[in-house]
Amino acid sequence: MLRVEFHENDNYVTMKIEGRFVGRFAEDVRDLVSRRNAPGDLVIDLSDVSFVDEAGEKVLTWFARIGARFLTDNAYSSDVCTRLILPMFSNNRKISSDPNGNHHTPRSPQ
Repeated sequence: MLRVEFHENDNYVTMKIEGRFVGRFAEDVRDLVSRRNAPGDLVIDLSDVSFVDEAGEKVLTWFARIGARFLTDNAYSSDVCTRLILPMFSNNRKISSDPNGNHHTPRSPQ
């Protein structure tokens, strides 16, 4: 199952992806983004992605080529970003790397 939500503000659009970013679902998201007239920069939040297959990796790489930046807050999504060399988003939020080069963005306290 895959869920995609868009949140717009003055400076950028956040696309939050939840679930398995795989196959035709990933390609459908790429098609949606390519048709969408979104103002400003695109930030892709991968924090709730549970799995990415080869097709999903190709789409994420395409997002990076069109200028998207990525937000993560767990080991899996950080590993995906590191392996694919995806640019990380920072909006006055600390992004750190562990000794293996994995990126971590702390969650806000609830």
